Amino acid sequence: MAEPVENLAAAAGHTPPVEPMEHLVTEEDIRRGNQVRAKRGSDPRFLHFFAMLNGGLILTALAIVLFKTPNHFAFGGTSGVSVILSTLFPSQPVGTFMWIINIVLVVLGFIFLERKAILWSVFASFALSGYVSLFEIIFPGASSASITGDMWLDLCFAVILPAIGSAMVFDIGASTGGTDILAMILKRHSTLEIGRALLIVDIGIVCVAAVLYGPRVGLYCVLGLFAKTLVVDKAIESIHLRKVCTIICKEPLKVEKFIVTELNRTATISRGYGAFSGELVTVIMCVLSRREAVKLRRYAREVDPGCFITIVDSSEIVGKGFRGVN
Repeated sequence: MAEPVENLAAAAGHTPPVEPMEHLVTEEDIRRGNQVRAKRGSDPRFLHFFAMLNGGLILTALAIVLFKTPNHFAFGGTSGVSVILSTLFPSQPVGTFMWIINIVLVVLGFIFLERKAILWSVFASFALSGYVSLFEIIFPGASSASITGDMWLDLCFAVILPAIGSAMVFDIGASTGGTDILAMILKRHSTLEIGRALLIVDIGIVCVAAVLYGPRVGLYCVLGLFAKTLVVDKAIESIHLRKVCTIICKEPLKVEKFIVTELNRTATISRGYGAFSGELVTVIMCVLSRREAVKLRRYAREVDPGCFITIVDSSEIVGKGFRGVN
């Protein structure tokens, strides 16, 4: 009969669990680590917030003017409706209809929502309309002819630029306005599933585009609608991406100290044993950024070339020191 694991571990002469983390670092290390953690978990300062918000809106506006409008890409949202209305009423550019639609949505927002709840959405709605109008002035011929002459290339950038812009805006806790205001109204005053309701609206816009511009443009709009959802999600995940690192090595004390003093992070320490050998091991688990994970992997291999390391991607971390997903 196989010998119990406890007996195997005892026979191996393993020492008790290592010292608690408090004994490995100084009070100064703990104080500095708490300061860094608080800074990481804090909301962005106003200038950073304002710059990121406008940067995301500018990328979205460029995509509307340079790639969506000349190809009649109506994927949904206020820009899709504006592209269609601009075709039905060619005397007015897309930017004009975006102003009209966003003004209507803002008025509805002030009627049905608390003002604090839509403050930045109102700003984003008007700012996006303003940037679209500005770029229509800067690029006067862009609305009538593609700058690349390649509809497939235009579709790629019509999806990628707004995706990056939306990811930047969502990362700071804001929105691009427009249909986001409609979504907040539906959430508060109805039992409709917001995602499904907005998707139905987007599909309706794509169907109208297919009737107006023909099956070729309509199929491109269908591709753009699905690609937009996937790329936006991936862009947001990429910004929030963190590395969950698990390390088993012969020098756990050194690795723990490196995590706290050099990376200004903390870790969870647990005890385990090998299922095959029965040997007691120290398991170190921590969550780091990409760059920090590379540093930790390099250091762990230096102190113990035979260490066991697993690094797993995670796009949603809830806890102190991880702003935007808490």
